[in-house]
Amino acid sequence: MPTPTAFVTTLEVGDLDKAAAWLDAGLPPDFMGSRIGSGLMIGAWEGNIDLMRLFISRGSDINGLNGNGETALVLAAWKGNLEAVKWLIDRGARINTRPRQWTALHYAVFAGHTEVAEYLMAQGADIDALSTNGSSVLMMAIYEGRQELAKTLIEKGADRTPKNDWGDGALEWSMRYNQLNIARMITNPEEFNIAVSQPKEKWGEPRRSVRMSKELENLLEIREKLVERGASTSAVDKRIAAERVRIVRSEMDRQAPAARSQTLEITASRSKPKEQSTQIIYDDKGKAVGYKAPATTYFGTPKMPPKGNVKNY
Repeated sequence: MPTPTAFVTTLEVGDLDKAAAWLDAGLPPDFMGSRIGSGLMIGAWEGNIDLMRLFISRGSDINGLNGNGETALVLAAWKGNLEAVKWLIDRGARINTRPRQWTALHYAVFAGHTEVAEYLMAQGADIDALSTNGSSVLMMAIYEGRQELAKTLIEKGADRTPKNDWGDGALEWSMRYNQLNIARMITNPEEFNIAVSQPKEKWGEPRRSVRMSKELENLLEIREKLVERGASTSAVDKRIAAERVRIVRSEMDRQAPAARSQTLEITASRSKPKEQSTQIIYDDKGKAVGYKAPATTYFGTPKMPPKGNVKNY
């Protein structure tokens, strides 16, 4: 049986005979490699339909998830492998996921794979899907300046109002990343004039290049050498786009709404001075989010506020 690393290394180069031998020897069809995921997912990532067909024939779950919550379809869309996307959908791959999850359409739009994005939408992809941090598909187009994809989403009726966990929405990102043409698309003339009249500081600093990975550094170096030689960069450009999706998703998922200011509210009643309840208030939302403790009985009598029955600490 292979190690998770050997599994990925072997399948990335398309060694079907070795994969079949492992499966014949009892390897679970959804065995997870050290990166990417199962054999089916590696096939989707590489655009290797024969590899996908092998693992599906042995019982691999076409809608299975890797450690990042990604399916084979999401990975195929991420790399822009249109034929793999079509193959998976034809065999029952789910296009839409449960609420607040990254979708194949998020990835395709962010990476700029127009054909894949348009095909997914034609097959019923939810154009208003929200990621784990509440960012919409339209926001992904804005983030990367994909003006034509943003236009397509808007023409199809994409909701322009959602805001993510940091309170940013389509307008905020359009202004922050200087996508004024998209800002015009998502506002009326009055709203646009108000937006452009605001000081730049209101929208925050652009953070498109938040982090660099070693993989991305290597890919950019390869691209420079190809340009110098006058060679095609289409293959490496696809890998660069995929790596940027990984970096940005990692950054977005890591940043939690804990950065928002919080207030611990303790509520007590004068008629029941020995009972209190607590809840956390996020100031930017103006409402309780998450945890609310049940009423608790204390041995001592709490000091009551002079007026009303609620005190914020």
